[in-house]
Amino acid sequence: MTKLENQPTMRKTIITMLLIASLGGVMRGESDRQMCDRVMRTATRQALAMHKALDAGRMPRTLDDNGNLVTSGIEWWCSGFFPGTLWNIYRYTGDKEVLKAAEAETAKLEHLLNGETDHDVGFQVNCSYGEGYSLTRNPEYRKMLREAADTLAARFNPTVGCIKSWNISDGHDFYVIIDNMMNLELLMNVSALEDDGRLADIAQRHAETTSRNHIRPDYSSYHWVIYNDSTGAVEKRKTGQGYSDESTWSRGEGWALYGFTMMAKKTGDRRFLNLAENIARWTLERLPENKVPYWDYLAAEKLMADEPGLDRKYAGEVDGRILRDASAGAVVASALLDLSQMTDDRKLAKESKAAARKMLHTMSSPEYIAAEGTNGNFILKHSVGAYHGNSEVDKPLTYADYYFLEAINKLMSKYDRRK
Repeated sequence: MTKLENQPTMRKTIITMLLIASLGGVMRGESDRQMCDRVMRTATRQALAMHKALDAGRMPRTLDDNGNLVTSGIEWWCSGFFPGTLWNIYRYTGDKEVLKAAEAETAKLEHLLNGETDHDVGFQVNCSYGEGYSLTRNPEYRKMLREAADTLAARFNPTVGCIKSWNISDGHDFYVIIDNMMNLELLMNVSALEDDGRLADIAQRHAETTSRNHIRPDYSSYHWVIYNDSTGAVEKRKTGQGYSDESTWSRGEGWALYGFTMMAKKTGDRRFLNLAENIARWTLERLPENKVPYWDYLAAEKLMADEPGLDRKYAGEVDGRILRDASAGAVVASALLDLSQMTDDRKLAKESKAAARKMLHTMSSPEYIAAEGTNGNFILKHSVGAYHGNSEVDKPLTYADYYFLEAINKLMSKYDRRK
């Protein structure tokens, strides 16, 4: 028996399960459609309440330890996710009030490119203006997408073969994080819109370099790779948010799965699809029963093995439980749904779709989805920003909400028709 199975913890777990069962009785036997409809009803009310609560020029970020809303300015890397959440709700519901809110929240980012930006301009603009353009074809949105793509492409170093992540002045160090894979979608989308092959070439070069240097032989991933900007040589491989440099941070592995799946879809390059398939296999083997990932896969393995001398708190054990990351789950679910449609491996397709569906049903339960009017009007609970930085630990996060609703839309727009 491990320390995770001690009696006080077991009592807490049983009580929690009973509460969840009593609250979630209406969800037993829910179809995908019923679950998605219910989630979107809740999301609509939560997001509109959040929109009304925000001050001008502010975006939601998380909650503090007292349950108070923490906001950010538009420069924060997550500033595009709340507009994107509203666009995802509008895509599903067609609600005109949500449309007006999405337009208003997107407009807050109008002057984003006037200040200093980094690689996250992809998250900021593609998830807001990109979502909006796909639904409205607003020419002003297209203009913003073009400008943002050019801004992102200017960060590309052909010697390294990557887009620089941060504006760090540290000798010849050139930082690239696995998150960058997500921002390539902006380049690919604008390349198709504007018939600009240069943007797609940059995205492909970045993905190729990342596949060589960020992905381990077993298909787990490093968080950071630090290159020499003059020679392109790899200097260090590290983590900024995981358990250790050699562990696999779950959201980072989710970024890799999503990013290479997206690049395979956009380019048709079989190499990217093969890589995405193998990352998916690695991930599927390590997901827990309810499919919501632990915050770091290696840390969870050490905790469950009750490794002698392990610093259990450092490994992410809180109140007798291993931290889960709903944001990682949302990213992985969205990626697995796409991969299930793309792979020729029928076993992997079936397993990917089944895992994504279970993940979404788990996250739509009272354990993860907030009751209306609670959780600071965020949709999901139990995400982890940066555990060792004590930043946004076991809190709601805007990108968890965004990718959760993106996956809900994917499930209903295409995948239910294959039942």
